[in-house]
Amino acid sequence: MSTLQPPMGYAGAPSENWLRAHWGLLLAIAALVLVLVLPTPAGLPVAGQCMLAILAFAVIVWMTEAIDYAVSAIVIATLMAFLLGLSPNVANPGVLLGTSAALGLAFSGFANTALVLVASALFLAVAMTITGLDRRIALSILSRAGTDTRSVVIGTILVGIVIAFLVPSTTARVACLVPITLGIIAAFGVDRGGAFAGMLMITTVQTASIWNVGIKTAAAQNMVAIGFIERTLNTTITWLEWLVAAAPFGILMSIALYFVMTRMMPPEVKEVPGGREGIRKALADLGPMKVSEKKLLAISLTLLAFWSTEGVLHRFDTSTTTITAVALMFLPGIGIMTWKEAQPKIPWGTVVLFGVGISLGTALLQTKGATWLADIVVAEFGLKYATAMFVLGVMSLFLVIVHLGFASATALASAMIPIVIAVLKSVATPGINIVGMTMLLQFVVSFGFILVVNAPQNMVAYGTGTFAARDFVRTGLVLTVIALALVMLLGATYWRWLGYV
Repeated sequence: MSTLQPPMGYAGAPSENWLRAHWGLLLAIAALVLVLVLPTPAGLPVAGQCMLAILAFAVIVWMTEAIDYAVSAIVIATLMAFLLGLSPNVANPGVLLGTSAALGLAFSGFANTALVLVASALFLAVAMTITGLDRRIALSILSRAGTDTRSVVIGTILVGIVIAFLVPSTTARVACLVPITLGIIAAFGVDRGGAFAGMLMITTVQTASIWNVGIKTAAAQNMVAIGFIERTLNTTITWLEWLVAAAPFGILMSIALYFVMTRMMPPEVKEVPGGREGIRKALADLGPMKVSEKKLLAISLTLLAFWSTEGVLHRFDTSTTTITAVALMFLPGIGIMTWKEAQPKIPWGTVVLFGVGISLGTALLQTKGATWLADIVVAEFGLKYATAMFVLGVMSLFLVIVHLGFASATALASAMIPIVIAVLKSVATPGINIVGMTMLLQFVVSFGFILVVNAPQNMVAYGTGTFAARDFVRTGLVLTVIALALVMLLGATYWRWLGYV
């Protein structure tokens, strides 16, 4: 006896379920086709129009998370190969670019030194996890905090700052700190769904986001910006230059974070005897430092020294010194882990997304698609002869709003930084430092403070069930307002003195 199936198209039918599950992908394809079939505007090469169509596809796919980020990168590379390959060469419109040359452009981002730094940073983060050094450092700092809840908050922020210097992956840092934070909550004997637990967990993740701004190597999105700066502006920003510019912002935001969290989510307890002892017990359970931890600590501190003295005591760039450290970690005798241990723990999708993201932005600039779009932005917002501060304010607000739709700051930087560079190049006001302004606007790209879905680290923390999304939003909105105010304040003073504005 046959089983009746609902007709295709009815509620609960396979076609409707498929449409509901893949609406983001269908919307992205529709946007791609729409931009492609529109008449090519004057001044925009056909290849530029194709890249704008691919950009529209990428932005919608990334915003809706219609497909996995790594898969989206492969699809974008395929689209670039065919659409650019069948388009006239921008330099020689009489001939087609060809799929081979277009595919080379689609994967040109993998030849960028910034990609080396991102991949190397992921291995460093894995080494920290395998050896447990990140956990030992965090617990050591927290064990010295007081037993009152506010001291623990300060200790949590300090842990986040220190770990940001040593673990160049935001998600890895938060993944390391979340179990420690849960351990603190348990040691204090408070409700896991209470105000103290929520405040501490949100503080943990927001500290990570704040110091993504403060430290060049703390987040992959910073490397996206550096990659575009190196490729299109033929210069770079050293680790120390970045730190000198961004550290004051990070420090001031960390102070603001403490007051925002302790005032907006006041803990239900003031002091819990035994809290410090619980942390010390967790530290004691780790036992004495292993040889692998000592080796990794030595390598990490040496690497930090090389990063901070780049361009001052030596000429070795950040990517070179970092990949050297990774090579040392695998060498027999010196090594602290094997390839078989590390390889499964590396998020290779991040590397693929990063490489194709750099390629996407580079192609947008080379085909003049970004320039054409930037001219519209400049005209619509009246930026042509605007002051540097006005440009900084408008573009910062624009990036914060756009970030609400993105679940990855790396994807946001890949899509927006080429346009930011093109906009800054289109501004006619004399004296604007394009490299410096690009760096400052990259700081804003890391402002994923508002929505839980704005960053992977937010989702890691949210998965603990210690806070409600509304608490993250209301505290995040205040932090975002403070961050934007600090951008304008530092732009008018400190960053202007440094010559970046």
